[in-house]
Amino acid sequence: MITEIAQIDVKPGMEADFEAAVTKARAVFGRSNGFCGFELHRSIEKPQRYRLMVKWQTLENHTVDFRGSENFTEWRALVGPFFVAPPEVEHTEIVLTSAG
Repeated sequence: MITEIAQIDVKPGMEADFEAAVTKARAVFGRSNGFCGFELHRSIEKPQRYRLMVKWQTLENHTVDFRGSENFTEWRALVGPFFVAPPEVEHTEIVLTSAG
């Protein structure tokens, strides 16, 4: 399993609208191949900055399946108007946890 981490800066004063758009977009992710869940985090120090952490079964589920689908187009239509700039995205995999 991999985690996609997208750092998203939203336009000032649009935070609540962005959060509402991500709420609407839950179904878009749910229809996506290999999707395993997501969390949206908001920065305390920089309240216009968010980190979207999406769990995928494989890297290709995000980079090929999702990115090449109508789901991605729908996602960007819902949330894209709130972006200051395109999100910075990276992928991680767990190498160590506190659980063992």
